[in-house]
Amino acid sequence: MLRVKGFLLFIGLFGLLISCSQKLGGSHSDDLIVVGFYNLENLFDTINTPDVRDEEFTPDGRKEWTEERYEKKLAMMSKVIRSLGDTVGVSAPAIMGLCEVENRRVVEDLISHQNLVEYGYEIVHQDSPDKRGIDVALLYQPKLFEVENVKAVPLYIYDQEDQERIYTRDQLLVSGRLADEKVHLLVNHWPSRYGGEERSRPSRKAAAQLTRSIVDSLKQFDKAAKVIIMGDLNDDPHNVSIKDELRAVKKEELQPGDLFNPYAQKHQDGEGTLCYRGVWNLFDQIILTQSLLDETSGIHFDGAYVFGKQLLREQKGKYKGYPLRTYVGNRYFGGYSDHFPVCIVLRK
Repeated sequence: MLRVKGFLLFIGLFGLLISCSQKLGGSHSDDLIVVGFYNLENLFDTINTPDVRDEEFTPDGRKEWTEERYEKKLAMMSKVIRSLGDTVGVSAPAIMGLCEVENRRVVEDLISHQNLVEYGYEIVHQDSPDKRGIDVALLYQPKLFEVENVKAVPLYIYDQEDQERIYTRDQLLVSGRLADEKVHLLVNHWPSRYGGEERSRPSRKAAAQLTRSIVDSLKQFDKAAKVIIMGDLNDDPHNVSIKDELRAVKKEELQPGDLFNPYAQKHQDGEGTLCYRGVWNLFDQIILTQSLLDETSGIHFDGAYVFGKQLLREQKGKYKGYPLRTYVGNRYFGGYSDHFPVCIVLRK
């Protein structure tokens, strides 16, 4: 009798392991596609470029940004990107959104690093008018994603006092075919909280309104348009810009026309991508149109996660567990980034 019970227990545990393996990809990893986003924390080259505020990221600047430090940063960033699919048993992401890159050259240096060169990533990048000289970009594996159209959409915001335009990042719209389906990708880096959350809030509301208008325009041509919004939004999922202006919410809160934000529940559960004075924020998010929740219509949403592995975290001291940064102020820490990357998993 004990042998029978032991055998049944073994069978039950074996079945459970098989079930878990399949849910995380397991033997079906070929059916999974990973899409990621990563704020690289000021990936600058060492060259002082005219008309760009990059003086601090030079060998003679306040941050003493040298070629050696630049090469180390490229190695660390590329190592993380190639590992993002490990969570679900696949290789590097098919598509990768980036922000805080200075120019196309630094992105080219990133994808040509030995950690990434085998994936053959190609780049979508356009210079934006940001006053700090940082842009957004998109990496993609051409064997998995075919680019059909690219458009950089400018964001027009103005100073509340003198009404002069504040130059910030464009929103990068890339349309193409993923697993032979039309997909639209929108890469964002919304205005920061510089000057305080409340004072800077109108700028992020304006960014959310622009993002929402782009989504609505795409849906005018195709009601079932599959749109993936990714970026450092500089707001948490519950903030007005995301929940009210963008209308991106948890699955159980969805109404017709709303966007699905898988990171809303994660933030509510205490997860974050950056930490300030002991408070975790989840500014980095990937948000989807509801058409990507339909499991009967080709590629569809299968999961989301924050990639906050231990190697990306401070290991000791008062900041233990925080993202291991490259700099804190002008002090060089030699870490990865002040943000964790985020990923979604699509099943085809």
